[in-house]
Amino acid sequence: MSVGTQYTGTVNRNGRLRVFTWGWNPNLHVVWYIVPVSAHPGAPQLDWDVEVERANGSQVTYWVNVQNLTNQDVRFEMRYAILS
Repeated sequence: MSVGTQYTGTVNRNGRLRVFTWGWNPNLHVVWYIVPVSAHPGAPQLDWDVEVERANGSQVTYWVNVQNLTNQDVRFEMRYAILS
């Protein structure tokens, strides 16, 4: 397994952000997850979902939608794990 951070950013309070990353091998099993860097104890801070585009025969693009569930700006890391 291989892991890493693809993107670090901030999503505004109660806001949404869409990030994409392209050129990934479609034969890999890639899992995306979002981890808040800003502390805000007591409740979830972020929600996310991932959409996938088959850009061509040898590449996929991942679209990651991040939603801030708080009334404060939240810094986050967009991390991945390659399972195969």
